[in-house]
Amino acid sequence: LEDWVEEHKDYQRSVVDLRKEGYLILLDRLVKKGGEEELQRLADSVGLAFAEFYGECILMADGEKHYFNNRFELDGIEFLEPSVHLFNSNNPIGACPKCEGFGKVMGISEDKVVPNPGKSIYEGAVACWAGEKGQRWLDQFIDGIDEMDFPIHKPYIELSDKQKDLLWHGTKGVKGIYAYFEKLEKKIYKIQNRVILSRFRGRTKCPECKGKRLRKEASYVKVGQYSFTDLMDLSISDLKTAFDKIKLDEQQKQIAQRLLKEVTTRLYTMERLGLGYLDLLRRAGTLSGGETQRIHLTRLLSSNLTDSMYILDEPSIGLHPRDTDKLTEVLKELRDLGNTVIVVEHEEEVIRQSDFIVDIGPGAGIHGGEVVYQGDFKDIVDQSEGLTAQYLSGTKLIPIPESRRQPINFIEIKGARLHNLKKVDARFPLQAITAVTGVSGSGKSTLVRDVLVEKLEKLLDQGAYYQEKVQAELIGDIDQINEIEFISQSPLGRSSRSNPATYVNAYDLIRKLMADQPGSKIRGLTSREFSFNVEGGRCEVCKGDGEIIIEMQFLADVRLPCDECKGKKFKDEVLNVEYKSNNIHDILELSIEEALDFFADEKRIIQKIKPLFDVGLGYVKLGQSTSSLSGGEAQRVKLASYLANHKKGVHNFFVFDEPTTGLHFHDIHKLMYAFNALVEKGHTVLIVEHNLDVIKSADWVIDLGPGGGVHGGEVLYQGPPEGLVEVETSATGHYLKEKLMK
Repeated sequence: LEDWVEEHKDYQRSVVDLRKEGYLILLDRLVKKGGEEELQRLADSVGLAFAEFYGECILMADGEKHYFNNRFELDGIEFLEPSVHLFNSNNPIGACPKCEGFGKVMGISEDKVVPNPGKSIYEGAVACWAGEKGQRWLDQFIDGIDEMDFPIHKPYIELSDKQKDLLWHGTKGVKGIYAYFEKLEKKIYKIQNRVILSRFRGRTKCPECKGKRLRKEASYVKVGQYSFTDLMDLSISDLKTAFDKIKLDEQQKQIAQRLLKEVTTRLYTMERLGLGYLDLLRRAGTLSGGETQRIHLTRLLSSNLTDSMYILDEPSIGLHPRDTDKLTEVLKELRDLGNTVIVVEHEEEVIRQSDFIVDIGPGAGIHGGEVVYQGDFKDIVDQSEGLTAQYLSGTKLIPIPESRRQPINFIEIKGARLHNLKKVDARFPLQAITAVTGVSGSGKSTLVRDVLVEKLEKLLDQGAYYQEKVQAELIGDIDQINEIEFISQSPLGRSSRSNPATYVNAYDLIRKLMADQPGSKIRGLTSREFSFNVEGGRCEVCKGDGEIIIEMQFLADVRLPCDECKGKKFKDEVLNVEYKSNNIHDILELSIEEALDFFADEKRIIQKIKPLFDVGLGYVKLGQSTSSLSGGEAQRVKLASYLANHKKGVHNFFVFDEPTTGLHFHDIHKLMYAFNALVEKGHTVLIVEHNLDVIKSADWVIDLGPGGGVHGGEVLYQGPPEGLVEVETSATGHYLKEKLMK
C-alpha cells in the first residue's frame, strides 16, 4: 500500500483512487475508556477523516461499521457549504458571477424600453414596439395573450412580477420583448438594427441575480420560511416584522437566540429613529447626511458601550417632528447606559429634553464666541439673555403672517406615479410660498425633484438630459414662468479660490475699486492684478490658493500656508495698495457684517453683499473658501446670489430642499424674510421642509403621507396651513397645531 501511494504525486487524488479500488485508510484506533481526552481525540480524528476523505468517515465499533457524511448535499445535488462570505456581495464567494456583485449589467434597459411605466401596454408603454414594425409585435402579443387574461389596459407599474416576466420572456406561442431584441441581434450586420439596439441598451438589472447581487446558491439556504434574498426585498419595518414572526424549532432557537436578539435590537432601533422606510438594497450613496448619521447611531446603541462620550453633530437633520421625539428617547437610552452624550443642535425639542445646555453667543461671527448660558433648561429662560433663550421663552418668535397670500394662478401635477407616489394630484400656487411636508420617506423629494422639477425643466427647455420616466401631466399657468431654479445643498465649488464675494459678483466691483486707488495707478495695476485666478498679481508659488498641498502616500494630504505670500494669495506690490488702510487680503478677511460698514460709501458693492447678510450669513468672511461652507450655508449663498442679481420682469420658480438645515431660530427668521422678498419681486418659492416655523409661515401647504415608503405617497392635504391641523391622518398637522396657537 505504501508503494502504491508513493507512486502518486497528488495525494488527494490518491485517496479517491484508493477508495474506488476498495481500500480504506486507517486514521486512528481507540480503546473505550469514556474519558474526556478520549472524546476529544475521537472528535479530532473524525474531523480529519472528513477533511481528507471528501466529507466521508467510517467508524467501526464492536465489529459494526457506521457510515457518516457531512457533505452539503440533497437529492444528488451538492451545494456550497454556507459561510458568511456566501451572503456577502462584496466577496467573490457570494457575489453573482454575472454582474460580479453590482446587481446591474449592460443589456436591454427596462427604463429605456418602458420609459413611462404609468402607461399600459395597450397605450404604448413598450417604446420599442412603437412605429409600423413595432406595432406588429404589439398586435401579435395582444392577440396571443388574449386567452391568458393578461391586463393590457393596466399601467406597467401596477403589473405583478409574474405578468412582467410574461411580457418580457413571452411563452412558447407568444413572443415577448426579449424575443424582439434577439431577432435584431441575429441580423446585427444591419445598421438600423445596431441603432435600435444601442438606443435601448444601458445599465439594467442583472438577469441572473435579479438585482440581488448574490449568487443563486445563497437563496437555497432558508431560516424559517425566508431566504437571505427574500429578506433583502423588505424595508426595515417589514424586516422587523418578519423576524418577529420567524418560526424555528427548539434546536434552531438555541443556535440563533443570541443572533436574533442582536438583529432585532438593531432593527427596532432603526425603526425608532425614523428609518423604517429604508430598503435593505438601498445604496449608501443615496442616503442623506441625517440618514447616514442615524444608521451610525444605531450601531453605537447596539454596541452597549458604557462610560463613553458620544458627540453628535445635528442628528435631527432631515427628521420630521414625529421622528425627533423618537430620537430624543434613543439619546436618553444611550445616556442611561452610563455614557456622556453631547449634541450640537438647533432643534427646539432636543434642546428642551436636554439635561444640560451650553449656549454660545450672543450672536454669530465677531458677535459670538462667548458662553452665554450653561445649566438646566428650566433656568435658561430666566438667567440667559441669549437669542436661544429669547426664542424658547417666546420673547422673540417667528411670527405667523397676519394675512396669507391668496393664490390666483397655479400649476398642477396630475396622476404622478413614481417610486412610492400613488397617482398623486397636487396644485402649486405661483407667486407664493409653498411648503411640501410629510414624514421621512413619504415621497416629498420624489414629487418635487423627480416629477415637478424635471417636467418643468423639460417644458422650459432646461433639462438637457431629461428622460420621460414618470406618468404625470403638468398643466396650468406654466407660460408665466421664465426659469426654474432647484437650489440644493450641493457644494458651490471645490476650488479654494471661490468665495461668497465672487459668487454674488461683488468681487469684480471690489477689484475695480482697488484698481482705481492711487497706489494702483502709480504701479500700473489694473483689476486683473487683483484676481487670484489669473497670472499677474497673484502669488505664483501657490497659484492664488494661499496654501501649498503636500501629497502624502497612504495618508491624507497636508495643507501648509504658502511660504512666499504667507497665505495672503497676492504679490507684495498688490498688497501694498490700500483702501481705507486695508489691502485686498485684509478686505477679504472681513466678515459680511464688517464689510457692510467698511463699504458704506460703495452702494453697488453694498447692493451685492447685503443679501448675504439678509439670509443670515453675516458671520461668513468675504474671502472664505466656498468649499469650507456647509450644505445649508452653500444653499443660502445661492439664494443671496439671486437676490443680489435680480432681473426685473423675470418670474423664477425657486425650489429649496430643506433650507433650514443647520439654522438657529434667528437665522430661520431671516431666511423667511428673504423668501418673502423673492415673492415680493414676483417669484415663486417652493420649500421641501420639516421645520414647523417655516410651515406655519407658508401661504400653501402640500402634506404627503401618512407614513414613509410603501405607506406614503398620498396627498393628505393641500391648502393654507390652518386647514392641515384638521387632518387626523397627518403627523405634520398634529405637531403644527401647537405652533399655530402661539
